[in-house]
Amino acid sequence: VEAVHLIAAGKASRIPQPKEGATYEGIQKKENAEISWDQPAAALHNWIRGHDKVPGAWATIDGQVVTFYGSSLLDASVPAGQELAIKGASRPGLVTNNGLVVFGSDGKMVLVRNLQFEDGKMIPASKYFSADETTTLELTEEEKKMAEDIR
Repeated sequence: VEAVHLIAAGKASRIPQPKEGATYEGIQKKENAEISWDQPAAALHNWIRGHDKVPGAWATIDGQVVTFYGSSLLDASVPAGQELAIKGASRPGLVTNNGLVVFGSDGKMVLVRNLQFEDGKMIPASKYFSADETTTLELTEEEKKMAEDIR
């Protein structure tokens, strides 16, 4: 209460914050969040998680920017999966049932759970190669009638 009264009266002391030890970092920009693949797995994981959700760590796959979300370190044997070439990576990633496995410069693995494309579409990383598959919605006669009534 005393501090509020001092501020209201214009008598509160003003102590400038010292610059030494300041931890403020400016707003991150998407162009600065590209993944550098010449790092150990722990650094890749920290980079991806550190940019999760905004602005999102990204890499180029098949000529388009793909943003990586939800990484974790993977301490197991190399899982079976379909290879995915990633620009700048020393070895291809693996699309597995659990997500996209990428490799650090130390040979250790990072599992990425979700990917987002430039158009904003987000998919589970495990569905990368089936992302283009579409299913058609079949309406029953009753649903068709309801849709027509709504129109």
